[in-house]
Amino acid sequence: MQGSPTTGQLKVLRTRVYRGPNIWAYDQAIHLLVDLGELEAFPTDKLPGFTDRLMEWLPGLEHHTCSRGHRGGFVERLREGTWLGHVTEHVALQLQQEAGHDMRRGKTRGESGRPGVYNVIFDYFDERVGVSAGELAVRIVNELLVSTAEFEFQDELDRFLRAAGRKAFGPSTAAIIDEAVSRDIPWHRLNQYSLVQLGQGVHAQRIRATMTSRTSALAVDIAGDKNLTATLLGSAGLPVPKAITVRTAEDAAEAATKIGYPVVIKPLDGNHGRGVILGLASEDEVREAFPLAADQSRRGVVQVESFITGRDYRCLIIGGRMAAIAERVPAHVIGDGEHTIEELVDTTNADPRRGIGHEKVLTRIVVDDAAVELVREQGYAMSDVAPQDEMVKLALTGNMSTGGISIDRTFDAHPDNVEIAEEAAQLIGLDVAGIDFICPDITAPVRETGGAICEVNAAPGFRMHTHPTVGEPQFIAKPVVDLLFPPGSPSRVPVVAVTGTNGKTTTSRMLAHIMKSLGRKVGMTSTDGVVIDERLVIKADASGPRSARMVLQNPRVDFAVLEVARGGILREGLGYDRNDIAIVTNIAPDHLGMHGIDTLEQLARVKAVIVEAVPRDGYAVLNADDALVRAMRRRCSGTIVWFSMEPPGSRVREFIDEKCRRGARAVVLEPSDRGEMIVLKQGRRSMPLAWTHLLPSTFGGTARMNVANALAAAGAAFAAGAPLHDIRQGLRTFTTSYYLSPGRLNRVEVNHAEVFVDYCHNPPGMHRLGEFVQGYVDQRQGAAEHRISRIGMVGAAGDRRDDDIRELGRAAAQYFDVLVLREDDNLRRRAPGVAAALVEEGVREAMADGARCRQVLTVLNELEATRHAVHLANPGDLVMLCVDQHGAVLAELESFTHQANAGARTDDEQPGDPDLDPQQLATEATEASAVEDTEWREVVDAQPVGAKLVE
Repeated sequence: MQGSPTTGQLKVLRTRVYRGPNIWAYDQAIHLLVDLGELEAFPTDKLPGFTDRLMEWLPGLEHHTCSRGHRGGFVERLREGTWLGHVTEHVALQLQQEAGHDMRRGKTRGESGRPGVYNVIFDYFDERVGVSAGELAVRIVNELLVSTAEFEFQDELDRFLRAAGRKAFGPSTAAIIDEAVSRDIPWHRLNQYSLVQLGQGVHAQRIRATMTSRTSALAVDIAGDKNLTATLLGSAGLPVPKAITVRTAEDAAEAATKIGYPVVIKPLDGNHGRGVILGLASEDEVREAFPLAADQSRRGVVQVESFITGRDYRCLIIGGRMAAIAERVPAHVIGDGEHTIEELVDTTNADPRRGIGHEKVLTRIVVDDAAVELVREQGYAMSDVAPQDEMVKLALTGNMSTGGISIDRTFDAHPDNVEIAEEAAQLIGLDVAGIDFICPDITAPVRETGGAICEVNAAPGFRMHTHPTVGEPQFIAKPVVDLLFPPGSPSRVPVVAVTGTNGKTTTSRMLAHIMKSLGRKVGMTSTDGVVIDERLVIKADASGPRSARMVLQNPRVDFAVLEVARGGILREGLGYDRNDIAIVTNIAPDHLGMHGIDTLEQLARVKAVIVEAVPRDGYAVLNADDALVRAMRRRCSGTIVWFSMEPPGSRVREFIDEKCRRGARAVVLEPSDRGEMIVLKQGRRSMPLAWTHLLPSTFGGTARMNVANALAAAGAAFAAGAPLHDIRQGLRTFTTSYYLSPGRLNRVEVNHAEVFVDYCHNPPGMHRLGEFVQGYVDQRQGAAEHRISRIGMVGAAGDRRDDDIRELGRAAAQYFDVLVLREDDNLRRRAPGVAAALVEEGVREAMADGARCRQVLTVLNELEATRHAVHLANPGDLVMLCVDQHGAVLAELESFTHQANAGARTDDEQPGDPDLDPQQLATEATEASAVEDTEWREVVDAQPVGAKLVE
């Protein structure tokens, strides 16, 4: 196609923010799904003038290397011809560069099967700035295609930069975060301001600007009361000015006379130099200045103190030791004999280092009434031209927040002055303190030259030290981080991520149980909720990234076990930066046809994200029996721990044995005349762990899925450093009771029939559950007086494909004599009865082919279906209830026991468990369903799986 489009526009179909490793990148990233439409036929070389105008607007793109690997590589791609999705990626990165965020990595990939649709991925530091950069990048590209009157590039850029500045961390917070990142200390922003958590779990510390978790609230209060501060310092023999606190202008004039002129008036509890008036020489000046100071005092109290002449120095004390000293010079301009003072102010404020407030390393000078008056006192008006090299002050105080500049004096201070500053900080009790000296020269002892400490500041700003106007910057964030995390101390808790199609919840619980026996405070997420040290704190589907962050923020947690579902990975990524151990149980058909995941290979790539998040010193515990899981070893930077159910001599076991001979680790089964032994292998060593038939969770070895789960949990515990004895004891004491494993193979006896409650909801899980039913019944049949009937209750999630729902019915029909079909409370956008009808189709197809099932009934309500299934059972029969809301079902089963024993007891003596109150659990089930539905609705269509983000 020749020519260029006249109305073509780049459209954003979806924006997604990944807060951790994801299917596109190893780090957090922004993902835009964009549609080029007719622009697909117009790469940049077919758009006349496009590249030149883009480079005129954003010349920084010249530095982008792109895939060429050298400066100017992206410009080469532009002139040769590249598509506009790729251009959007680089523009978004450059906009973040303009905002001071050094983001360099991105990628653009076409959407499979959708011509003109592209996945644009790029790094971000602050997600709000990243999203804004992506939105503006799309607008810029569209404006370059078709100009509009309402779009002015410089105005849009300025608006973006101002917004980014408001959202960005201040210089002090940014310096501490940069230091933490350099030490591999994880951090998380807790609000939209400067409250930040450093570290995880029990190791977590918090900062707000330069105030830390170790800053004493009492010390902050003392430092905020300038009169009390002066009193305490003076009583310790430190040099301080004479001071009197007052509440009225008359009292201020009287105090000034008593102290002796000149004096200083300041708010008792002010900050940033606001309301401080210096050098007052008469009662009239004091009365006039009083309202200005009182207006900046939260309590209306003003301090009058003697005026100490000299230079203004800020001594930064961290952990009781001097870290940096800066001389603060008040806001001023230097005359050049040509320009007016007003023009010189404008020129000074044009310095790109100056911004509004604390957004940049310097603050713009504000010309207010006080500044105009000060200029007048120096003999000038703002419209006057000052002589060459004449300094004209625009503020009396040297605070950076009023437009002052700083000169580094760290290595110039006299030792006596350093000692005085350190003692002052210790007397007040601040871990990070700013000691303000007024003295003729910091290089001479203040006790001899007549200087004094005029203020002690809590949460002092760092930018005068990290970005001095004159002199070398000081790396003062290091001692702050040293205070919070002394060298050699940990900042992270061990994180174990568990994923797979089936078994991940039980594996997580087994591992948490083992680590609890070691005395660890385990934080765990699962589809049932968030558990902190065996306490269920949130009841909901908590297998997503937000729940993971909640656990890692909890100050009690010293070991994290996180169940990771594919929905959360697609929606937000992992939500944390890495996991020390990754467990992948299996990959089987479930959730296919949803959110762009149509094949097992694509599902495996999603699940493999946790394996890719394993560091070099970490471990991946992989199911060697599953070919797709086995292939994940190529994505792991750490050590592989294999587990397998295959017998010795099989191809998989030969593969594992070969790896072990080379030093690998594995957890396998070794059969013998006495049964199967779980064996840990490391190199050529074999360490017996436990007999499978003696583990309560395996029901004599018949629950093969729990044998596999035990192998995975043992491998992860071994990788985490747990002793063999504790792993063994943990597996021996883990049961499938409702208290340790709610909703996972819970056994209840009702009317002398054995009833099991399980969460099974997909065909592969149904086959594993059916094999357990077969083995368990065979084990019991010999001692039974009659043939044991198998009754099953089955339901399918409505968001599965029709064929998958039918397959669930076909699988269930192979193992049960009678099937009762139900539906979930959340129908997943299907009409009532539709999902159950699809299951019934599958059941009847299997029955026609000779399956075991002889009767199928449909009772849509879960609790009614539960009652129906139990009433069908005779004493000794087995009932398997595949449930959605296990709490409500267990409560209903408990009511059967109540009814059976009602005639023998009074109301006050009714047996049963208070934790299984039917009414309460029914309410909780409804609430949990609502939360799960909210999570599910947030998982919008996902992209096909792509390659990883690289430089």
